[in-house]
Amino acid sequence: MSVKEAATLLGLSREHAAKILARWATKGWVSRIKRGLYISVPLESTTGDIPLEHPWVVAEKIFHPCYIGGCNAAEYWGLTEQIFRTLVVLTTERPRNRKPVINGTNFLLHTISKQALFGLKTIWQEKIKISVSDPTRTILDFLIDPKLGGGIRMTADMLKEYLKSEHKNLPLLINYANRLNNSAAFKRLGFLLEQYAPEELDIINACKKQVTISKTKLDPQLDVDKLITRWRLWVPAHWKK
Repeated sequence: MSVKEAATLLGLSREHAAKILARWATKGWVSRIKRGLYISVPLESTTGDIPLEHPWVVAEKIFHPCYIGGCNAAEYWGLTEQIFRTLVVLTTERPRNRKPVINGTNFLLHTISKQALFGLKTIWQEKIKISVSDPTRTILDFLIDPKLGGGIRMTADMLKEYLKSEHKNLPLLINYANRLNNSAAFKRLGFLLEQYAPEELDIINACKKQVTISKTKLDPQLDVDKLITRWRLWVPAHWKK
C-alpha cells in the first residue's frame, strides 16, 4: 500500500496518512519496503520483517514501468520446471542497486528503453495489473542477455522447450529481434537453431542476414576459445560444430 492509496482509503491528507503508516510500521502492523510503500503484516506474525507474499506486485509498485521476465517468465509459461529464487524485472528505471533484496526476496533488475516495452501479456495479482513477457519475448531477452535465463546452457534448454511448445512462433521472434535491432541475439539464435533445429532454414538464413562484422560471445560469462566465423560468435570449444 502506498501513502496515496492509504490517504484515499482513510479519507486523510497524504501527510497524515504517511504519519499513520509510519506509526503502524513502528508497532509492527505494517512493514516498510520502500519510502512511501508498505505491506501488511499478518496478525500471527511475531516480526514486521516478513517475506514478500506477492513479489510480482511489489515489483510493479516499485519499478514501474516494468515487466516480469527472464527465467521467471519462462517458468510462468511452462518453458522450464525449475523454480527460481531471484525475481527478474526489466524496467525503464536506472537503479543504483541492480540486485536489491527486499524482505528476503532477491531481485535482478535490467534496464531497458521505453521503446522496448513490447511483447508483453497482462496478468492480475491482488487486483494489480502486472506485465510479464510473452513466451517469444522471453526467449528473445535470453538471446540478448543469457544471464536473464541463468546462462546460455539454460537458455538453450528453454529454447528447445519453446521450439516444441504451443508457444513456438519463430517469425514473431524474428520480428521482435528486428524491432530491437540486436545483432547478438540474431547470432545466438542462428547458432542455436543450427544445433537444435537445423530444419528451420528460413529462420537461420534470416539470422545470417543480420550478422554484423563485430564479434560476440555466446555467453559473456563463459571463457571462450573458438570462433564460429559464419556467425562471428566466440564459443567454448565443446559448443563448436
